[in-house]
Amino acid sequence: MNQRPHLMSIDRRQLLRQSGMGIGMLALSGLLNDERCEAAYSQAAKEPHFPGRAKRVIHLFANGGPSQIDSFDPKPALKKFAGKTLDPKLARDKRLGGVARPSSFKFQRHGESGLQVSELFPNIAQHVDKLCVIRSMVSDVPNHEPGLMMMNCGDIVRPRPSVGSWTLYGLGTENQSLPGFIVMCPKGLPTAATANWRSAFLPGIFQGTHVDTQYTDPEELIANIGNDFLVGDRQKRQLDLIQDLNQLHLDQRGEDQALSARIESLELAFRMQGESRDAFDLSDEPKHIRDLYGDTLQGRQMLIARRLSQRGVRYVQVYHGAGQPWDSHAALDRNHRRLAGECDQPIAALLADLEQQGLLDETLVIWGGEMGRTPTVQLPVNANTGRDHHVDGFTIWMAGGGVRGGMAYGETDEVGLEAVQNRMHVHDLHATILHLLGFDHTRLTYRYAGRDFRLTDVHGNVVKDILA
Repeated sequence: MNQRPHLMSIDRRQLLRQSGMGIGMLALSGLLNDERCEAAYSQAAKEPHFPGRAKRVIHLFANGGPSQIDSFDPKPALKKFAGKTLDPKLARDKRLGGVARPSSFKFQRHGESGLQVSELFPNIAQHVDKLCVIRSMVSDVPNHEPGLMMMNCGDIVRPRPSVGSWTLYGLGTENQSLPGFIVMCPKGLPTAATANWRSAFLPGIFQGTHVDTQYTDPEELIANIGNDFLVGDRQKRQLDLIQDLNQLHLDQRGEDQALSARIESLELAFRMQGESRDAFDLSDEPKHIRDLYGDTLQGRQMLIARRLSQRGVRYVQVYHGAGQPWDSHAALDRNHRRLAGECDQPIAALLADLEQQGLLDETLVIWGGEMGRTPTVQLPVNANTGRDHHVDGFTIWMAGGGVRGGMAYGETDEVGLEAVQNRMHVHDLHATILHLLGFDHTRLTYRYAGRDFRLTDVHGNVVKDILA
């Protein structure tokens, strides 16, 4: 009877040590000492597998799926099929069974490369010689949530870490006073919400930090950025005490990802009180720079993206808006003109500013959505018609960070139904991004549930033709 209270209070380590001749404790010791677990909860800067051309990424996400046929992949042949079914076999296809419709927007050649860009993006067109336009992107499922999961996490169903989390896990951050992975989305969240920047089985310290950029005041952009009750020294003393208690708690429990991530996040939150105000406060930017971007929501987002990248944030993702704003099933002409008008000048300003600051060569800029749109329009055809989802040949572009500028990679057929040359799957895109950052995508792994996982799973090839 006297031993029962003692037995009831035995902890897991004692159980492993005392049961089965201690074999369990030996196994646990091996796991805890595994080199892949060392410093797993730190954002400290790390060396990649080889010198990468890019040190950071800015991903401009046109969530909802912009129409490639109306932006960066002209299809003049659609004019001869206008109002007709492209193929009798597609008559019952819910996405492609409508009638062909050429773009309403004029395309023009720009720059020394002569790449064609539609009138929707006159400012970005001035930087066309910096762009690598990929016209043969393919994905797996033509729906928003699986499309976002594939583009962001490399899997349409299973919870997997996002590209930003893998980047931060591999490289760490150059600034210990800011999160290494920041996501900006104004007035809400995109489809699939926070799953787009999750860390999944990676330690929680590598997940993205969301900022609602509808606000302009740093005090509103970052919640609880200041402490109105304690001055800095007293707050630091209080935090040190809390962290000492947390560390004692962790020591008693061994390897605990959630607890370790929480301890690290408290330290980061304290350090952010000074640095984040500076990063998100645009008032100290010269007037000509603020005018370059424009005093608009998208202009502020792009300027903040540059400031964060300049301060060592590894991965900055910028969504156009909440939900899926580019999802133009109806009134495509009007909606695409409005959306492009909102972001064309700010994106062009970002490219120019990065180049002027000497940052473009080592910053990989990506623009595109989770899918594209069909060359057909949905029935009935009227003044407000739009295009459906399309994943077998859509367009994104990349700039800086070691990619070749002034080139188009891949082709779709003459009417844009499918990619016919140099098909580039999202897995290939991810492999190429990691290569530009200095990683062999097959070797950037994390052991979980008894196996090594990677961003590209068992797929993906580096597309060397687009490398500078």
